[in-house]
Amino acid sequence: MTLVSERPGTGAPRPYTFPRIVRRDVAGGRVIAAHLPGQALSVATLLLDGGAGHEPGGREGLASVVAKALEEGTTARDATAYALALEGLGAELSTSSDWDTFVAGTSAPAHLLPRALELVAEAARTPALRPEDVERVRDDEVTGLKMDWASPGPRADAALRAALFGADSRYGRPLHGDPESVAGVSVDDVLAFHRTWLTRPGVLIVVGDLDVLDLDALAAIAFAGTEPAVLAQDGPLDVPIADSRKIILVDRPGSVQSTLRLGHRAPHRAHPDYVPMTLTGTVLGGAFTSRLNHLIREVRGYTYGIRGDFGLARRFGRLLISAGVQTKFTAPALVDTIGEVSRTRSGGVTSDELAVARAWRAGQLSVEMQTPGAIAGALTTLVVHGLEDDYFPRLRESLLSATVDEVSAAAAAHLHPQGLTMVVEGDAALIRDDLVATGLGEVVDA
Repeated sequence: MTLVSERPGTGAPRPYTFPRIVRRDVAGGRVIAAHLPGQALSVATLLLDGGAGHEPGGREGLASVVAKALEEGTTARDATAYALALEGLGAELSTSSDWDTFVAGTSAPAHLLPRALELVAEAARTPALRPEDVERVRDDEVTGLKMDWASPGPRADAALRAALFGADSRYGRPLHGDPESVAGVSVDDVLAFHRTWLTRPGVLIVVGDLDVLDLDALAAIAFAGTEPAVLAQDGPLDVPIADSRKIILVDRPGSVQSTLRLGHRAPHRAHPDYVPMTLTGTVLGGAFTSRLNHLIREVRGYTYGIRGDFGLARRFGRLLISAGVQTKFTAPALVDTIGEVSRTRSGGVTSDELAVARAWRAGQLSVEMQTPGAIAGALTTLVVHGLEDDYFPRLRESLLSATVDEVSAAAAAHLHPQGLTMVVEGDAALIRDDLVATGLGEVVDA
């Protein structure tokens, strides 16, 4: 008996309405809020221009250390007292950093949000940053990174980033640093970063029932003690594409698998081609039904999964294809992957593939926008990338209405198989000759 199965077709998109947005300049800062009528849970996020892009050379990972050090108490309370104050409200402090921003936020019932935001502002504006606490946080980060870098992946990621953006550029080094760079972070570095970037007003993101939330009062809490500051933002980076392919070999003796990272530079997040680029990436490798996953996983059996998509930040972007394959299949997996990228660039996408990609991306967008925290993340996207308030409703409609010609044109414009940099982390003694024999590009050691 032969089992035959067909993938189910796409259903009709369900209606979705993005919440009403309110913008207001208050107390020297800016408030951007989304109205969720009747929502009991509220979110407040302080968005500061203190991302990793501002870290000095040799101190990559500094922002991550600062983010975790904020949890170690303030000038008014030690770590225990601070944690108990949060716990008494049923809230928690959430801190993070990425390339573009530093974030400190919380969620709480609407009537408790002002008190919870007071605690967030206390941690962000007046942290204790005691030397012994900072050093312990830093050392914990180093230990975690050492464990992470002992596994396949981080070395390949770092090699690809350096090749694409240059090892001398901040964007050419890992977002959260490496064990060596984080180990070099000093207490003075942390104090200086905090003083420079976390004492500015920033933007307050608020999501909840605005009929019961006082935005002026929340702004006064978030921006207390700060002075207005206008920061000039650097524009998007250029998008140079290499003239020829190159294979960078990261030796991992004894490895039974090879970790693959392929990529090239791409435009920034606010680029006009964002929608067709996103759908191109989805068809190529951004979903389980993608071309790459079908060929490399289902047909060839080289891997448990392969993913390829465009990752886009405020100033830069890149195409990134990632997979782990059996050592003996390293070379053929690379050949097939390059072939699939080339086929997508030259032939575009089909109407059936695009229908699946459109439905999945638009449906995913609607599903992801179901919580106050997710809405706060969407508002952050508007701020960071300078997008209009009606962006997300228009984005959904743009995803659903994108045509084969539009997406195929984006594939031709933004996929560059001839300029891909390929990083292979594996047992060099077993795979070097096979990689050379593919003729895909010059093979060099990392």
